[in-house]
Order: sequence, then structure tokens, then C-alpha cells
Amino acid sequence: MPVNDSGQPAPVDAAAAWFDGLESRYLADLRPAEVARALRALSSTYVERRGRLAHGAALDGAGKRAAFALFYAPLHFVVVRAIVRAVGAGGPMLDVVADLGCGSGVAGAAWALEGQPHPRILGIERHPWAADEARWTFRALGLDGDVRCGDLARVRLPARASAVVTAYTANELSDEVRAALLRELIAAHARGARVLVVEPIAKSAAPWWAGWAAAVRSEGGREDEWRFPAELPGITARLGRSAGLDPRELTARSLYLANR
Repeated sequence: MPVNDSGQPAPVDAAAAWFDGLESRYLADLRPAEVARALRALSSTYVERRGRLAHGAALDGAGKRAAFALFYAPLHFVVVRAIVRAVGAGGPMLDVVADLGCGSGVAGAAWALEGQPHPRILGIERHPWAADEARWTFRALGLDGDVRCGDLARVRLPARASAVVTAYTANELSDEVRAALLRELIAAHARGARVLVVEPIAKSAAPWWAGWAAAVRSEGGREDEWRFPAELPGITARLGRSAGLDPRELTARSLYLANR
């Protein structure tokens, strides 16, 4: 067991252990070159064929699932964690973090790890594989969490949620469902919850962003664009380079409503 300078056991870096676990989990049956090819296809779906996302095209096959888990999940985790720290959204007074459209659970997990003590996570995800992956993510990070399979068109947040995050999700919804989600987020804030929305910085991915930003600002919230150093775990960086995705910086945009 690693020890620190005083000879005591060094604290376990939960995120580093999770990154290592992902590599073991997905490269047991797939070669890195196979995952890199799937990552190129997955990236093309996100950029050029966004209309297919609502039908689960991003996760249709073992290769794409591995690519998502090894590249996009760690990237999103790093970005959300950096945003939570930058806006001061962590700390005490967090009881339950609701992660809407949680995917593999990384946004809720990144926020929960910044809370002391770590809050519980409630994930809502419609894709069965992603929901199972989120459950594994929470276990691997030592977090208490539950994931419910459900559609955001019908989601109603529990009153006990003290924080709500939706990351890289709203851009994949229909206009009607997205409008309902915004109303739910504003209502959660009115009940006292902190609310964080994270999306890609590219305007083409979120032509609806200006309306959301105006609604959040009218409630006293903030809008930000972020550029962070591309400090990615080893396997993620290597896959990115192999697939021609080697970001020099990590970008995102966010909306944040602090608790009342």
C-alpha cells in the first residue's frame, strides 16, 4: 500500500483508480486499435450525424460503448469536475445530486466527489447499458448512488435533491422535451437546489442555448464558457491520439444556479 511522507497510508485517489478500472474493464476483450476505430466512428456520429443520437446510435455496439467509456466518459468527468470547482458548487450542504440523462454517471459522480461528505447520487438514464455503466461507475468511485431507467420527457425530480446536473444531454433532446426539462430545472432551483447544465461549446450543437442562458440569468444564475488544460488519463489520451482526437484544451459551456 502506498504511504505518505509521515509513513501513514496515502489516501486513495478514487478517480485514478476508476480510470485504471475502466482500462481493465474494456481492454480485456478489445484491442486499443479496435477501440480507436470505434472512437472515430463515434466522434463522426456526434459531429456529422447528430440526428441519430436520439435513437441510441452512439452506443450501438461493443466497440462504441468501449470508446465512450474510455474516452468521452473520462473527458466529461474531468470537465465537469473542473467546472464544479470553478463555480464553487461543491462543499457542504449537499445531500442528493440528481443527474438527469446521466449516461455512465460521470457528471453526478464528479460533483458528488467534491461534496464533503459525499452526497448520494440519483441518476436518470433511458439506455440500459448506460444505466448499468453508471451503477458500476458509482461503485468504482466509492459513491452511494442509484440509477433509474426513465425518459426525461416524464421525469419529475425528487424534492430532496439538493443539486441537479444535466451534462451533454439537452442537445440530444427534442425541442418539446428540452423545454420541459428547463422548466423542471428552474422549479428545482426554486425549491432550493443548485443546478448545473454543461454542454459542448460548439454553437451548432446547441442552437437553443441563448434561450436557456436568458432563463437562467433571469433567475440570478451565471453563464460561462470554459477552456481547461487537456489533462486526461493515460488511456484516454492515447486513444484520442490514435483516433485523431488530441485536444490541446478541453472546452465546454455551462449554466449555474447557486442554491437560494
